[in-house]
Amino acid sequence: MKTIAKSAVLATTLALGAATVAAADGKLNLYNWGDYINPEVLQKFTEETGIAVNLDTYSSNEEMLAKIQAGATGYDIVFPSVHMQDVMVKLDLLERTDINKSENFKNIDPVSLRSKEDPESAYCLPYAWGTVGVFYNKSITGELKTWEDFFAVPEKTGGKITLLDDMREVLAIGLMVNGHSVNSSDPAEIKQAMEYILTKKKDVTAFTYDSQALMAAGDLAATQFFVGMNVLTSEMDDVDYMLPAEGATMYQENMCVLKTAPNKAEAKAFMEFYLRPEIAVMNVEQQFNGTANIPARDMIPDIIRNDPNINVGPETMARLQIFEDLGATLKLYDRAWNTIRTAQ
Repeated sequence: MKTIAKSAVLATTLALGAATVAAADGKLNLYNWGDYINPEVLQKFTEETGIAVNLDTYSSNEEMLAKIQAGATGYDIVFPSVHMQDVMVKLDLLERTDINKSENFKNIDPVSLRSKEDPESAYCLPYAWGTVGVFYNKSITGELKTWEDFFAVPEKTGGKITLLDDMREVLAIGLMVNGHSVNSSDPAEIKQAMEYILTKKKDVTAFTYDSQALMAAGDLAATQFFVGMNVLTSEMDDVDYMLPAEGATMYQENMCVLKTAPNKAEAKAFMEFYLRPEIAVMNVEQQFNGTANIPARDMIPDIIRNDPNINVGPETMARLQIFEDLGATLKLYDRAWNTIRTAQ
């Protein structure tokens, strides 16, 4: 679940009690999606261990990878999407933690072991998952069911729509409406997806991650966004969320320790801490997304557990696709995205 990224660094420095993990400095440095971890989780970890937690944030997988590859040091844990985890394993950027040998790993749903490079979860811990669909103000748009309905909103209602500033998510729309995989390696299919988005671009107000604030302020009629926006819109009677009939994407982020992590013992301790159902629940309550922790699913609030857009059923799951590492094919997507973003 990706929410609005913040540029500021959140530092949690409640060093209460003696540390239970032997460490050089008793610190842990996280690099996560903006607003993607409940501060109460960090506070509780510090209270229990005495380990101070520092949090820095990013807004995309690519931003995170670029910073790590540029030589950023000091981070212990990152939270890549599954396809980016596979890239980072291939680049030898991640530490093997053997988290799958921890006693409480039995809590993790085997379905969540989606990494092709880490199929047994020896490196990373499944963290959270969710869907990417369309939030819309039905008092402006009426009911929306498809991507075509979404793109027709400006012409029909005069309302504004936005897309994510995300290459894979935007091109995925063009691929899905044309019946293709979001991981297509066919140049013709990628070109077709690009051309579809180009025909719709005139109706798109912006490519942005700031949709939550704009929707809450009433400035948008509809927006492509991550399901976690429900945390803001659950009390907004006019705002609904839909997964388009042509298809939608899902995401899963995993918790991974960097090979260059200066605090590997603390990082492993945090992963084991997060295996506890009550800790996973704390994060779900703030994020409004899915969890890989099976016992936690019975402990989350009804408003989340009973939401079919958060805990999707089999029929909906069949319409969802998840991104995979594209290897050299990514260059085709880069070119298509550049064409879309620079087209007038």
